[in-house]
Order: sequence, then C-alpha cells, then structure tokens
Amino acid sequence: MLLLQSHSRFLLEALLNRVQNVDKATEVDYHWVEFDDVRYHVQVTMKNPHIVLLSVSLPVPPPETIFIGGLPFGAIEAIKAAYGNVVQILDPPRDGFNLTLKLNLSKLPPNEGSTKNKHALLVKIASVREVVLGAPLRVVLKHLASKTVASDIDQLLALVHRPKESFFLIPQAEKVTVVFPMRFNDSIDTVLATSFLQEFVEARRTAGLNNAPLCMWSSSPPLELKGVPSETLSANAGFVTFVIFPRHVEGKKLDRTVWNLSTFHAYVSYHVKCSEGFMHTRMRRRVESMIRTLDRAKPDAEKLKKSTSNKSFKRLSLKDLKDHRSNSMS
Repeated sequence: MLLLQSHSRFLLEALLNRVQNVDKATEVDYHWVEFDDVRYHVQVTMKNPHIVLLSVSLPVPPPETIFIGGLPFGAIEAIKAAYGNVVQILDPPRDGFNLTLKLNLSKLPPNEGSTKNKHALLVKIASVREVVLGAPLRVVLKHLASKTVASDIDQLLALVHRPKESFFLIPQAEKVTVVFPMRFNDSIDTVLATSFLQEFVEARRTAGLNNAPLCMWSSSPPLELKGVPSETLSANAGFVTFVIFPRHVEGKKLDRTVWNLSTFHAYVSYHVKCSEGFMHTRMRRRVESMIRTLDRAKPDAEKLKKSTSNKSFKRLSLKDLKDHRSNSMS
C-alpha cells in the first residue's frame, strides 16, 4: 500500500525553483490546498527575491483540542528546532492563516560540498505540515522514548487532524494509546472503510508484523475514551486503536511514527477512494464487454431485417388475373 509523503511536493518544487533562480527578480504568488484542508500561500516580491513568505492554514480545530495562538501546543518550539535561523515566524500571521514563515534563502548552506544538506533543509521546510500538526504528538512520543510522562500533559489529549475532527492520545510511561474515531460522509466510503479497517487489524496478526504497533477495531468507543462527550465520538466507521511502545519511537522511527499517525485518516481515505475507483473500473469493463457481445449479435438480425424489407408484393387486379390465366392456357 502507498504511504503519503511527509513533504508537500508542490511546495518543494516551488522552493527548489526559487533557490535556482534566487538572483532573478521574479514575482511569485501561489495558492493551493492539500488533503485534510491544509492551505498554503507562497509569495515572493521582485524587491526581495531572496525572501519567501510561506503561510499555512490548518484544519479548523474542534473545541476539545488545545490550540495556543492559533497553533497546536509545541508548534513554535518545533519550528525553531527544525529550521533554525533560516526561518522567522511572523506575528501576527497573514490574514486567514494560522502561521506565516519568512524564509531567508541567503542563509541556506552554500553549494560547495553541502548540496545534500541544502536539499534536506528544503525538504524539511516543505514538511511544515508534519512539523506543526505533529508537534503535540512528537512531544508525547519523545517522553515515551525515555519512558516518562510530561507533568503538564493531561491523561487524555485531543489532537486535530481533520476539519473539526480530532483523535485521542492516552499517554503512559510504558505506552501511548492512540484512538481514531473514523468518520466518512459517503455511505459507500463508510462500508469500504469498515471492511478495510477490519482487514487492517487482521493483517497485523501475520508473522511478519509482530513488531508493528498493536491494532484494534471496534464499532463502539473503547474504554479509554470514557467521559468524552458523545458528540465527539460519532464514528460511522468505528474506532481504530493503536498501542505505541518505546521501540516504535527509537531514533529515526520517531519521525515516521509521528507522520503515519497524524495522517492515518487521510491514508485510509486514499485507499478507500482507490478501491472505489478500482471497482468502478471493473464495472465499466464488464459493461463494455456486454455491449461488445450485443454488438456482435446485431449484424445477423439487421441482415435478416434488410432481406425481408427488400421483398415486395404487387396487388393484382381482376383483369391482370384473367390475362395471366389466358397466357398460361396458350
């Protein structure tokens, strides 16, 4: 199955193009939207071609999530740690956005001997979604790696991952339980997602996935969500629960775990739509095959119809009938 990339491909291409043409005074003004309603705006003026303004609008958070200054908690610290002096956070951000970053391309590593470092930094900037939305999850999982729980973190956390939708964390020293209420607007998507998630749980039991996080699915809210308002727990495709242990966040595994969890719903939605598209393709091919079969049967019927229509009958009068008899007798 396909895993979503952590960086925005369009943002990375825009940054690479700007770096290659940093000396050219070119005006840039890009707007686009990616999955889960994350909006981007990249702007470069002719006056300052080495300055890139990157604005990001996040999904609308539900009331149970914790946003500080329009951002998830820990996002500011995560941005500073990831980008250093290359990025400056503008306060307040541009109208209609949660975050505006000022990128100074002149502070990127020089080309001599550090092309890989420059590209890696640009990829990290293009992964601003992961840095910002994954910041609270990263804080919790970092403590899990050291088998501790932060004293200022609640026993039950709600983190935004889709517009007005959240998933839940139950942090403990030995494990972190992650619960996703799975909601879909389309009834067909709901049926496919339910089947997909049940198979997802069954696949975890195979021998080759023994080290993967524990995965469970249920149609009703798990006990860990006891006390959460009922309107928050509406899930027509059930609930998926992952149990994350310290071995799942060791070293470089941390970034991959943060990204996979924060985009799990998008991952499921993508494969549900692929499955639906595959079935539609099979249905169209089946219909086309039946039409071809019917077309092969048409020529014989049309030929018979044509030969029948060519036959003509002439009505004989009484005089014609007498002439015909006289000619026969002679």
